[in-house]
Amino acid sequence: MHKPMFAHACWGARRGAIVLLTAALAAGLAGCAGTGERLSSMVTPYKVDVVQGNFISREQVQALQPGMGRQQVREILGTPLMVSLFHGDRWDYVFTLKRPGVEAQTRRLTVFFKDNVMDHVEGDEMPSEAEFVASLSSKQTSVKVPRLEATEAELARFPKAPPAAEPAATPAPQPATSYPPLESPRR
Repeated sequence: MHKPMFAHACWGARRGAIVLLTAALAAGLAGCAGTGERLSSMVTPYKVDVVQGNFISREQVQALQPGMGRQQVREILGTPLMVSLFHGDRWDYVFTLKRPGVEAQTRRLTVFFKDNVMDHVEGDEMPSEAEFVASLSSKQTSVKVPRLEATEAELARFPKAPPAAEPAATPAPQPATSYPPLESPRR
């Protein structure tokens, strides 16, 4: 099929306009000092928080007692991140949190067993749950927490609901004294 001559001319004009527009944009950006730096500071890639392992709190470590079985330890701390084939009496719990702009947090806890009962625990000082949550706060340090309780004066502005009339006491139905058979009669 042969295209008409004006179709080639239209495509050529469009392509020329695109090239001209691209060249004008590049020249405009090149002429502005520091535009590349400003543009790169406005457009930053999203970086995700990387959480690996089990978070172990101080409260969980305090709940451990020598003589506990493996299942009891697992119920308190969760499944260990590493169980070595060569060290069957040792469970390693490792927690790592990497966040952009914040120093990485790494904590380790090792639980040692003797005759399938917990013998002792070694590892880093663990934060309490409240301390850990506080360490997760974002870069905003001046977050205003709203007051969540109303004063008596604020409550007085709202009309009080009339007391609900108590429904007439109806006698509770009597339980059945005979029940249908559980199985159908055999034929």
